[in-house]
Amino acid sequence: MSTTSLPLEGTYKGDPVHSSFGFAVRHMGVQTFRGTFSEVDVTLHDGTLEGRAKVDSISIRQPEDFRNHVLSDEFFAADKHPEVIFRSTSLDLGGDGVATVRGELTIKGITNEVVATGTWTPPTQAPWGETQIAGLELSADIDRTQFGMAWNAPLPKGGNILAEKVTLTIHLELQQQA
Repeated sequence: MSTTSLPLEGTYKGDPVHSSFGFAVRHMGVQTFRGTFSEVDVTLHDGTLEGRAKVDSISIRQPEDFRNHVLSDEFFAADKHPEVIFRSTSLDLGGDGVATVRGELTIKGITNEVVATGTWTPPTQAPWGETQIAGLELSADIDRTQFGMAWNAPLPKGGNILAEKVTLTIHLELQQQA
């Protein structure tokens, strides 16, 4: 693990109420489908960011056949791989508020390197005591086919129903732990 800058020393946990993991993918060539995972766990400990999201907590609830398709082997294979997992290999939080996080993302049991960029907000004291809170906003583009999610179908006038590029968005409110 390399860390260029370590302004968040110690251990921070992601506040599950004020943090989110999302994704966006172009659908039918005309709009972007967005979703989130509601059950997430994030820890930043001495420069290493680790996160897990329960696949079953995906925001798709209805219609049931669409939800089942996304949880099936053609996409997440949730019964075999119930979590999406990330572990950073480097974390650069620049003095100008720019953040770059490199790490390994595991989806469907397949691990690939990903680089996420965005911004960070330095710690400030929370109004309810001595707790310090900080913010981290990141995004990264991945190719879903590199994670074994190759399902697609052709559109009548050309192209495919689903784009291969998926944009991941991570919004974290981090609370310092004692």
